Amino acid sequence: MLLFRSEVTVTRWCEAHGAPKRPILNLEQLWYLAKTWYENRLTAESRRPAPDEMVAIFARIELDGPFWDPKADQWQAAT
Repeated sequence: MLLFRSEVTVTRWCEAHGAPKRPILNLEQLWYLAKTWYENRLTAESRRPAPDEMVAIFARIELDGPFWDPKADQWQAAT
């Protein structure tokens, strides 16, 4: 995970490194995702969210498309 000041800096970094531009999260999305994903990590019942739970978590913060589909057979670059 890399943190950037703006989408412009993401684009420049990707171009400079020959890397595809992947989906971008803002800090509020990242914070919600981290809190939700790891909320039970210190309990005996700790487990990774199931695919349907992942879809619900991603939908809650408006992350959609093939990249965020845990059931997708392959990842497709964002345009």
